[in-house]
Amino acid sequence: MALQKEPIMKRCRYLGISPSVMGVSKKESKRFKNANNRKKVSEYGMQLKEKQKLKFIYGVLEKQFHHYFEIAEKMEGKTGDNLITCLESRLDSVVYRMGLALTRREARQLVVHNHYTVNGKKVNIPSYRVKVGDVIALAEKDRTSEKFKSTVEATKDRTTPLWLNANKDSFSATVVRMPLAEDIDYEVASHLIVELYSK
Repeated sequence: MALQKEPIMKRCRYLGISPSVMGVSKKESKRFKNANNRKKVSEYGMQLKEKQKLKFIYGVLEKQFHHYFEIAEKMEGKTGDNLITCLESRLDSVVYRMGLALTRREARQLVVHNHYTVNGKKVNIPSYRVKVGDVIALAEKDRTSEKFKSTVEATKDRTTPLWLNANKDSFSATVVRMPLAEDIDYEVASHLIVELYSK
């Protein structure tokens, strides 16, 4: 399992992403806004940074990330967009998008601890990839939990992506279609990752 011990805020600042992408509601600091622009970055450096950005957001290690890239290459369409589709359709990412976890890291932990079901069956693998028509729901025993009620209340302002049909009253969501690159809430130059792996 990918264990990330580096402070989220520090890593977000380095990679140039908003902490809200990780589910952290702290404001971006303007203090170090141009810190990464002081030195010239090589082409390889830019490609590597984009790869590190996706790996950090979804909490995957190099071996697993490369496996997703190989899957994306075999799919129809642009490899970069397919890579984002593979990462977004992970169960821990879907749980976070549904608003049933405050942060992406928490979503991963809750999936491992058997708190969610896919089509009525418990799944405790964060990397499980959902398909169109799958129904992801909170386990029956957890629906009366104050923890999950407060989580849903805290995430009620979070925008649910168009590819998910979420019903927060029943703590469930249905996958209407596969996620697309334009559905994500952060900026990433996925073509640079393709160039990096194509060397």
